[in-house]
Amino acid sequence: MRNVWPLLMAGSLGAMSVQAAPAELHDLLIGSYTQGQSQGIYRLQFDSQSGQLNATPLQVVKSANPSWLTVSSDQRRLFVVNENGPGQADPVGRVSSFSIEPKTRQLSLINQVQSLGNEPTHSSLSADGQHLFVSNYSVAEDPGGSLAVLPVNAEGRLGSVVQLSSHPASRVNPERQMSAHVHSTVSSPDGQYVFSSDLGADKVFVYRYDPKANPERPLIAATPASVSLPAGSGPRHLLFSGDGKHAYLTLEMSAQVAVFDYQTGQLTRRQLVDLAAGQPAARKAAAALHASTDGKFLYVSNRGTANELLVFAIDPLNGELKALQRRAVDGDHPREFSLDPSGKFVLVANQKSNQVVVIERDVSTGLLGKTVQKVPFDAPSDIRFFLHQ
Repeated sequence: MRNVWPLLMAGSLGAMSVQAAPAELHDLLIGSYTQGQSQGIYRLQFDSQSGQLNATPLQVVKSANPSWLTVSSDQRRLFVVNENGPGQADPVGRVSSFSIEPKTRQLSLINQVQSLGNEPTHSSLSADGQHLFVSNYSVAEDPGGSLAVLPVNAEGRLGSVVQLSSHPASRVNPERQMSAHVHSTVSSPDGQYVFSSDLGADKVFVYRYDPKANPERPLIAATPASVSLPAGSGPRHLLFSGDGKHAYLTLEMSAQVAVFDYQTGQLTRRQLVDLAAGQPAARKAAAALHASTDGKFLYVSNRGTANELLVFAIDPLNGELKALQRRAVDGDHPREFSLDPSGKFVLVANQKSNQVVVIERDVSTGLLGKTVQKVPFDAPSDIRFFLHQ
């Protein structure tokens, strides 16, 4: 990182020196890809008064390709997928567990295990905190992607994979859908069901979560066992609304968002929203989606050559989306983003232009404003804020 942090300091000191309002500081974690200069996980500090990301890291944790970060609900544990695979310095997909010191937020490694798949790209905890669901994406057709289930003990230590599931591919796109490519797996709001989005299958697979029935295989195929999406659409990330009545799914390859009604393990599609209607395929690469804490607005990133954040109003009655704004991210490949705890800023991880961009947000209208800061950062992939306890 000898070339990166000097750039970070030079890019941010000027704005920091004019800070007038009282600081409202929040710790955050940034995961990254480590094929270049990045060393892994960075703990930084963000000021929600000024919108400034302090370039000097509070902690740097060396870890290979920690591309997705999962923080436990009590903020005492961090689970990281190490998105390794063939051809990389470490060719083995892994998952790491860290303890988080409550006062200082200092990270300490607990243990690391294999994910039993290539390029694990996402993880989430079960509602009871006893299992971690890991999505092995697997770039290569062989062996293809899989959903791995790992037990988590009371101290946050990961056990070896106890359940591994794969799905038949749709084979619609001969370059990207000849095998399974599990991109994310999340639990329903009540914790009783698990939904696994498979880009290679054009389906979301549904499981009942029942560790009491079988602790070694806690996931059981639900009825119906899957939700079909348009051919060649490539489902990526699923997000439930705060009230649990609706869900939103990015379709990466078609650059769309599917809106669902949700009830007791069943997703019923209500709306399909185009992010890049009539545009060439190069502009279509939907990625992350996050809702505002008040549930009024949904934000979606579209990569490709579009490199935009799209802002939608959420209908409070039926969950449907109404487009409000398209906003360039001032960089390339917005893989992930995060609203800061105040809701006044959005931080965007522009993976390919090697930067984190801070953009103003109007809390009442949901609209995005000016760019506050562009912070050089090598291959950022995920951003997670800690909340004050």
